[in-house]
Amino acid sequence: MTNFLFKHIDNSGLIVFRIIFGLLCFLESVGAVFTGWVRRTLIEPEFTFTFIGFEWLQPLPGDWMYVYYIVMGIFGLLIMVGYKYRFSMFMFASMWTATYLMQKSSYNNHYYLLFILSYLMVFLPANRYASVDVKRNPSLKQISMPSWCKWVFVIQLFILYTYASIAKLYPDWLDTSVVALLMKGKANYPLIGELLQHKSIHYFIAYGGIIFDGLIIPLLLFKPTRKIAFFASIFFHLFNSIVFQIGIFPYLSLAFSLFFFEPKTIRDLFLKQKTYYTQDEIIIPTYKNLFVGLFSIYFLIHIALPLRHHFIKDNVLWTEEGHRLSWRMMLRAKSGRVSYRVIDQATNELIPIKLDDYLTKKQQRGASTKPDVIWQFAQHLKQDFEEKGKAIQVFVRAYVSVNGKRSKQLIDPKVDLAHEEWHHFKHHDWILPSK
Repeated sequence: MTNFLFKHIDNSGLIVFRIIFGLLCFLESVGAVFTGWVRRTLIEPEFTFTFIGFEWLQPLPGDWMYVYYIVMGIFGLLIMVGYKYRFSMFMFASMWTATYLMQKSSYNNHYYLLFILSYLMVFLPANRYASVDVKRNPSLKQISMPSWCKWVFVIQLFILYTYASIAKLYPDWLDTSVVALLMKGKANYPLIGELLQHKSIHYFIAYGGIIFDGLIIPLLLFKPTRKIAFFASIFFHLFNSIVFQIGIFPYLSLAFSLFFFEPKTIRDLFLKQKTYYTQDEIIIPTYKNLFVGLFSIYFLIHIALPLRHHFIKDNVLWTEEGHRLSWRMMLRAKSGRVSYRVIDQATNELIPIKLDDYLTKKQQRGASTKPDVIWQFAQHLKQDFEEKGKAIQVFVRAYVSVNGKRSKQLIDPKVDLAHEEWHHFKHHDWILPSK
């Protein structure tokens, strides 16, 4: 194991990946500004629904979030050119983490992936060639890296894709009803909108997604199938880019292919002036035991996190408990209607609540269908009225439909959510049973 992890291999794939990764970080950051995402998600809302426990982490006031994202984009460019690489990478990782944790109305598994990758990249020697750092300090230059620098990506991707495939093995995905609902919203797309409504396309997407996610990593690792798998990846990720419009992430996923092809191929395509490493040295550092321990713990955590919903009562599709950080991508369509009853504890008076006075339309969708967001909004109302000198109770009546099925009551309307506690790894009994 130790020899395998610390055997040196050519670093061409990592160097090219750093350049692409930095460019994509730049495009993601500035794109969020120019497409209006920052305005809609971080500036217009009165407050944001954070990850629970990070309520103190709110957007900067006024238009300062525009500046925040532009600075984050600049760090992306510095990563790309390899200038003060570790500092730039750490700053981008920290800033991205803050924006990831401060809002979840636009939650996306790919945001989580970028969060993970950004911190991994801090520890990788990705600036040892074709970088400003090497030009300023030639002693940094290297043409090799320990093989763990490749396998950390391969294992991470294997975990991601495997869980994504397994999560799709449930009735509503297999009978394509989920895909049909997802595609219904794409009917107005030019050229392809009508095609996406065909049942045969729904089956292709549903079962193609299971097969692709389940097999893509083994097929890329196996040399005879590598090229076929790569071209399948191009089709799959470009399809996702066009149909689901998920920003840089299909292109980031394609960039991972750099770690599956022979380093000589990558060097010949992108770094023609680079000397090819052929020595196969094994250089074992003094900290090997600590490294192997941390390496193992890191991946054990990532294997365990997506399993936690199996140890929490009821169906994760209904309760959402254990849904996040689990690679459960585009698995369900939820709709709902909700009313919040706020009672003044001193007078027993009913205080009318209009969601438009507090939430954007996107936030309202979460506060109508997601139990954790419903609980957070109840806490927000409690805090808001406490600042006005009133003690209140908050009762919620929510009816939710999952995957187009009949609406059912989600929240126990007799429970005062303003005075309930949140538990990250435990079922909440005020979420009514799915059956």
